[in-house]
Amino acid sequence: MGDVSEVEAAVVEAFRHEWGKVVAHVIRVTGNWDLAEECAQEAFARALERWERDGIPTSPAGWLKTTARNRAYDRLRRNSVGQTKLQEVAMTNPEPEGHPPKERDDSGVQDDRLRLLFTCCHPALAVEAQVPLALRTLLGLTTAEIARAFLVSEETMAKRLVRAKNKIRDAAVPYRVPPAHQLPDRLVGVLAAIYGLFNEGYASSAGTELIRIDLCDEAIRLGNLLAQLMPDEPEALGLISLMIMHNARRQGRLDDAGELVTLEDQDRNLWDKPAIDEACFVLDRATRLRRSGPYQLMAAIGACHATAPTADNTDWVEIVTLYDELYRIAPAPVVALNRAVAIAMAEGPAAGLAIVEELEHSGHLFNYYLLSATRADLLRRLGRTADATVAYERALQIAPTEAERQFLHRRIAEINPG
Repeated sequence: MGDVSEVEAAVVEAFRHEWGKVVAHVIRVTGNWDLAEECAQEAFARALERWERDGIPTSPAGWLKTTARNRAYDRLRRNSVGQTKLQEVAMTNPEPEGHPPKERDDSGVQDDRLRLLFTCCHPALAVEAQVPLALRTLLGLTTAEIARAFLVSEETMAKRLVRAKNKIRDAAVPYRVPPAHQLPDRLVGVLAAIYGLFNEGYASSAGTELIRIDLCDEAIRLGNLLAQLMPDEPEALGLISLMIMHNARRQGRLDDAGELVTLEDQDRNLWDKPAIDEACFVLDRATRLRRSGPYQLMAAIGACHATAPTADNTDWVEIVTLYDELYRIAPAPVVALNRAVAIAMAEGPAAGLAIVEELEHSGHLFNYYLLSATRADLLRRLGRTADATVAYERALQIAPTEAERQFLHRRIAEINPG
């Protein structure tokens, strides 16, 4: 028998590394996404009971795949549609039920999780559907976390995921790794999924931890593999440069008490200088390919921050220029907000505030706490203390993590002493 705490740790570790593989395995043999997720959840729940009684298996991944697949077969047997599906499985998979089906693979993608991302990002689906599906099904993020990343309600995201799964079912979209020549057609979705995973790690959308190191590290690992697989794709290089650049500043983002430190107040001696040099080298490789894109532009903005010796030496004029180009090719509201901050730093807080208030009136970022927090900061810089306090309190109501809420409390106290 295994120790309970040891078993729990083993299940958590298996969930972190094997969730996507277990789900993908059941999807491959049944073609049913919802069934795969449900049976994977049941397999992990059963692991807590069985492993405590029988001990942790030699191959937790194999145990989980077999348990989830057998559970799916059991459920399919209970209805006529399922019986038909099982007959199809038997015809396409003559191996015994205890063995996973073999599939032809000329993709050149060796890493299991990266293979699954390319599999999930099928061009029959819009990128807006591919990325949430990959984050939910293969990378294990919750629907709520994905919804916050896409600035929509959890209900809206849940419906989007259901529509994507229904389209896969109705169009009989095959769940298999594409051949090498089709990989570029799926690159946009794969890049966005990896970046979404990194963002959830670098700035967690909920809970007590602002930074989830395991997610950051996994995203960078996948990005490196992708850049090695497709060395002539400048956006793959741009993404890995961007993630390494941000990750290099990780140690400076929180103080010893675990409280948030703004970029201008961070101790730059805590930044990982060799990592910044590496990110700049990768960005230079991407730039020499002469096919610009959003990840390269974001990496270049990151480089302006990371290579400035002090906050006062930051080249804000160059950053505004880069944001102008980024907004031209990717006109998202969050890009507009970040551009407004750059303009405020280059031209003064009043210039930035005008753009922020236009964004606020548009309603696009209504529940995005950084919009209110940015407006509050610009009002504070202009000496409008009362208005700044109201904006900080609005941001406080919707800030997702404890570290961010503590920072906002501190700002309110600073401008309202006593």
